[in-house]
Amino acid sequence: MRKTLLFLFIILFISACQSNTPKDDKEENSSKVTLTIRNPKIEIASAFEEMIQAYEKEHPYVKIEVTTVGGALDDFSDLKAQIAAEEGPDIFTNPGYSSTELWMPYLEDLSDQPWVKNAYPETLEAIKMDGHVYGMPMNLEGYGFIYNKELFKEAGIEKLPSTFTELKSITKQLEQAGITPFATGYYEKWKLGDHLMNIAISQQENPDLFIKKLKDGTTSIENNQIFKQLIELLDLTIEHGGEDPLSTDYTMELQQFTSEKAAMMLQGNWIQPMINKFAPDMQIGIFPITLNEKAEKNTLSIHTPSYWVVNQQTSAEKKEEAKRFLNWMVNSEQGQKFMVEKLRFIPAFKHVDIQDTDPLTSKITELYQANRTLSSNWSDLPAGLREAFGTDTQQYIEHEWSKTQLLQAYQNTWDEIH
Repeated sequence: MRKTLLFLFIILFISACQSNTPKDDKEENSSKVTLTIRNPKIEIASAFEEMIQAYEKEHPYVKIEVTTVGGALDDFSDLKAQIAAEEGPDIFTNPGYSSTELWMPYLEDLSDQPWVKNAYPETLEAIKMDGHVYGMPMNLEGYGFIYNKELFKEAGIEKLPSTFTELKSITKQLEQAGITPFATGYYEKWKLGDHLMNIAISQQENPDLFIKKLKDGTTSIENNQIFKQLIELLDLTIEHGGEDPLSTDYTMELQQFTSEKAAMMLQGNWIQPMINKFAPDMQIGIFPITLNEKAEKNTLSIHTPSYWVVNQQTSAEKKEEAKRFLNWMVNSEQGQKFMVEKLRFIPAFKHVDIQDTDPLTSKITELYQANRTLSSNWSDLPAGLREAFGTDTQQYIEHEWSKTQLLQAYQNTWDEIH
């Protein structure tokens, strides 16, 4: 009898101790929650997986499966099919602007999330509808010409170009030194239809007014001087770039640059992790896409490229876990460490400190904080326009069209889509 009472006492004592031990509420549930994430950046694939493993270690009741796409594959066709079948990932990305409205039925309202108050206010505008926030800014990105400092030094280039004439001058210097000036990955439509086209719009005297006039038909692309200058810039990179630009994809372009077969490429700070991987000792810098002779207008385009969103179709339990993960990314010490040191992101949040910065991050952060950036104008443009502009430009590169025909094609594309 005494042994029975003693045994019962021990059991009750252990149970009481366990009930007073702090736990994550989710540990009470022995079954794991599986989250699926669609990562659109191949540059951060390995670092992102490493971050996921760290999160799973902290949250053993969660299993996260990541699918990484990017480059030419990232046309959202896979996502559209999954969403239509109600099998979409729990977390994916949205570029914002017109895509916010287009994807609205599938976006969970995140307005009440803790990270919202710490985001730079302007970064949320593209993902807002009726005052509600539907996505978390992934990061800040800036793009221009990334260059190899050692090759520039070898060619005797002492000053970075600030005008198109100066860009042509250093192109000549590089070739005289036996160095190919440009790596040209024009297999990628997003590079042609997004980055280059946005520069032409942002260089207008008043980009918003220019877009308004395009919409009401009081101006045109085919008669616009800055779009003509854009084609001159494109011609310069093709004439003094690598072979077969339309067969050169994102990865091949990066290989040309990191193997020092070309001195410059049109890219942004998102490539830093891959440069660290393939050419960790390479000294690089970035300068603006010098489209014309107005040096004061030639600065970097800096924007929020994409937003993490939560699938409104998924279960309440998965939504809760998805939100928990997004908050961990930007609010936990470990999440911030991964964001800055591993993913090499420029945070879109004022509470995330950047200490160890690379040259690209330093320059972009400096210009962003000084408000010396070119506008990103896709908020006022219809979905699908960038891809169509990219196709038009590829047709030109294949020599199927003249410069005049390309300008007419841009105008026709605008007329058809807007």
